[in-house]
Amino acid sequence: MTVEKRLKNLREKMAESGIDIYIVPTCDFHGSEYVADYFKTREYISGFTGSAGTAVITSVEACLWTDGRYFVQAEKQLPEDYVLMREGEKDTPSIREYIQTYMEKCDGTVTVGFDGRCMTAGMQEETGLPNGVKVICDMDLVGDIWPDRPALSCRKIWRLDEVYAGKTTAEKIKDIRKEMADKGCDILVETVLENIAWTLNLRGDDIACTPVFLSFMIVEQEKMTLFVQEEEVDNQIAGYLKENQIDVRPYEDIYRRLSEIKNKKVWLDFSSANFKIVNLLKQENEIYNHFSPALTMKAIKNDTEITNMKKAHLLDGIAMTKFIFWLKSNVGKIPMDEMMLGDKLEHFRGMAKSYVGPSFAPIVGYQDHGAIVHYSATKESCYDVLPEGIVLIDSGGHYLEGTTDITRTISLGTVTDKMRKMYTAVLKGHLNLAVAVFKEGCSGVSLDLLARKPLWDMGMDYNHGTGHGVGYLLSVHEPPNAIRYRILNNPALNVSLLPGMITSNEPGVYLENQFGIRIENLILCQESKKYKDFLQFETLTLVPYDRELIDEEMLSETEKELLNQYNRRVYEALEIYLTEDEKEWLRNTAMET
Repeated sequence: MTVEKRLKNLREKMAESGIDIYIVPTCDFHGSEYVADYFKTREYISGFTGSAGTAVITSVEACLWTDGRYFVQAEKQLPEDYVLMREGEKDTPSIREYIQTYMEKCDGTVTVGFDGRCMTAGMQEETGLPNGVKVICDMDLVGDIWPDRPALSCRKIWRLDEVYAGKTTAEKIKDIRKEMADKGCDILVETVLENIAWTLNLRGDDIACTPVFLSFMIVEQEKMTLFVQEEEVDNQIAGYLKENQIDVRPYEDIYRRLSEIKNKKVWLDFSSANFKIVNLLKQENEIYNHFSPALTMKAIKNDTEITNMKKAHLLDGIAMTKFIFWLKSNVGKIPMDEMMLGDKLEHFRGMAKSYVGPSFAPIVGYQDHGAIVHYSATKESCYDVLPEGIVLIDSGGHYLEGTTDITRTISLGTVTDKMRKMYTAVLKGHLNLAVAVFKEGCSGVSLDLLARKPLWDMGMDYNHGTGHGVGYLLSVHEPPNAIRYRILNNPALNVSLLPGMITSNEPGVYLENQFGIRIENLILCQESKKYKDFLQFETLTLVPYDRELIDEEMLSETEKELLNQYNRRVYEALEIYLTEDEKEWLRNTAMET
């Protein structure tokens, strides 16, 4: 069925329900960034496959709001029926402004509909529906017109041993209850899947590339309840939960239980809790709206997690370096395309015994496809890869030892002076951020300029953040730590960087219809080795930079030394795991300029 036909069917349902405007965000019942197939209603109704976006449909128009990572992709994927709304650009109205303009054109009340389970309270507040709007929030109209909708994912839960987690579930629950007591909260309603998995030292497979399981959790001082699909819990996991004094209830019972809570102070995070949950609780309870204590605890990796994450990056460095050698040795000699490169990299990662799976679908963009920030190759779009130009590969893996995320832009033969100039400018910012020494209390906003300045000096920029937090065998994108120049409206997202936080360092440049360049490593925040009350980073990623793309005349002597130090470090860490041919190539790559 075409998107045009789906829109026609949806509009018929809207008319039957008395709905003038229907909003379809990218969301599940938990405010997740990545969602299982069952929840891909926005993709179904728009044809746009990016991980972020909100569709707004009226009787005569369909619009899609998305951010700068996806402008190019959305332009290619959206049918003619849709208007692309470029978030962050000065002439783009907000959804609230759009609805306000619609109201001004209409006589009488305007009715806005959405599925309250699949819109967070924070989204609803940001949308800020104008006064006079009637809201219907209990209709899944896209689900009603989706005849072959995938089933709700339901896969077995598995346990992450303490040798990897570094802390027992009992210890984590004790810490959470202390935070609740400090804030005077009687109940914590946990809706974020990654927070639940982290707290319980459990993992699952309900979302592709994100090892979590569909669940809700209620924490009280003397009681704890996990709401989960009972088929996901085998006898071993049931016994483990019982040992930790955690009751298990059916997944769908969460709403009934919440309706019973009265006259309590409830800790709830509006940025992730869905609209229906918030509405059930706010009428007869005092709400403490703040990030869950588990989120901040999870962001600061413990000593065991840090040690393991370094092991994960060694394993990933071996796989990625072997892959780059294979690619450079075989391009032009055997047939290859973008999808094959993603599969081949997965093969090299899979050689590690502790490998669990990819941390996200690989982004392999050859030539102008590299300019699509979150490009995903399909059979229809896939380019053949030839011995010329550059390919951008952004990928990552989940290991029992942790999660990785790395981007390398790789030369495949003849490259242009423009490619070298752009690559070197990106590399300069990347290197300078990696060695930042900064005062305690700094947020990523304080550091973002270090990565962007070489590009800003050329009148260029990239339309995404410089860095995001990374989970431990959880989501590859995890708040609250981040590096960006924009100060967000939610102050809880403008946090100071703290020792133990792991963040990406990924400046880039994207020239539409030409090429894209991004370089990404993960960096660990730690105390400065030289100065009291200062912090610095340690780079975890161990994969060489591509010297064939570097214009050495653009580098300062300090930057040359940083480049040489890093590549030498990579060689010394990896050499014993490589074949003689791979070792010789890496040695030549690591040689000083």
